[in-house]
Amino acid sequence: MIFDSIEEALKDLKSGKAIIVVDDENRENEGDLLSVTEWMNEDTINFMATHGRGLICSPVSEKIAKSIGLTPMINNNTDPYGTAFTISIDHKETTTGISAEERYFTAKMMLEDNITIESFNQPGHLFPLIAKKNGVLERPGHTEAAVDLARLTGAKEAGIICEIMNEDGTMSRLEDLVHFKDKHNLKLITIQDLVHFRRVNEVNVTRVASVKLPSEDGEFTLDAYRNFDGSEHLMLHKNLHENPNVRVHSSCITGDIFHSKRCDCKEQLSNAMRYIDENGGAVIYLFQEGRGIGLVNKLKAYELIEEGYNTISANEKLGFKADLRTYEVAAQILKYNEIESVRLLTNNPDKIMSLESFGIEVESRIPLIIEGNEHNADYLTTKFEQMGHII
Repeated sequence: MIFDSIEEALKDLKSGKAIIVVDDENRENEGDLLSVTEWMNEDTINFMATHGRGLICSPVSEKIAKSIGLTPMINNNTDPYGTAFTISIDHKETTTGISAEERYFTAKMMLEDNITIESFNQPGHLFPLIAKKNGVLERPGHTEAAVDLARLTGAKEAGIICEIMNEDGTMSRLEDLVHFKDKHNLKLITIQDLVHFRRVNEVNVTRVASVKLPSEDGEFTLDAYRNFDGSEHLMLHKNLHENPNVRVHSSCITGDIFHSKRCDCKEQLSNAMRYIDENGGAVIYLFQEGRGIGLVNKLKAYELIEEGYNTISANEKLGFKADLRTYEVAAQILKYNEIESVRLLTNNPDKIMSLESFGIEVESRIPLIIEGNEHNADYLTTKFEQMGHII
């Protein structure tokens, strides 16, 4: 395999070795050498300068940057990827500050307890970068990868990165990076894999409210959750137990609230609630309207359906994929409640695959068979024939 696992990379980082981290080909499409400041070896900076050849920077968390007193290099950042440079620094105990040994020392001193900007000269020869609060989940860049990987090794949230350039001065792309990896016996990972690792292994939602909810379909407890990105979602539950019955339901204002007959959403939601009321479990309600395209675009899709399109081709005509929904937040809510296995109430095979990709085992599927009507017959047929739903 070209790429190594995140677990293997963390092991090397904690032993002091550098690794190679490559971002998406649609982004910078570059590879950086990356080390964790707390664990790096004394020759790390020299190795990066000799073999990486790019700019040597020190990504840190917002907390460390604030504690030291690092300030942005410029107030109006026009970098296309928003790289958050601070004013460069040298520790005051260095001479010129440019040698590998002195840059190593400056980087290490940034981790000292209670150290402030008064201990550093500005400008200098080490370039701190400030990572976004939610790391690669918020910005899939090398800056955030360094801080995330440092935290995952148990170290203080600071790292060292350096772009890898070819001998002719061009940027190394994937084929070059594989040769570099083999030549120097380094692990190679992708930021995309780090994003997935965090999504599977961490809980990034918080329960922010919990109330009793008597309803026509039963009496439940209704919890509100806030995701790391600020989005808010709900879980309605009763008698939660190990391996519970769970319905993951995406919001449908037209169906759930106005009882539209163009879809079967309202019936699926009501049937699921009654099933949970009788058998225990949860309904996780995700706010991702119109298969993720939003309410207004869903109504525009309805306009196209009235012209002869189906529910898939209408979305595609508007420039969207057939289905933009994600069930990551549902997996996060389940993990928050220490639930790792469910019996899923669904007709949609994609929900099963998505939940399992985020670490939730689907022990069995419970279909929700809904009787169609003259208004949603084509809609249900499309879901059956083109999306593999049970109808």
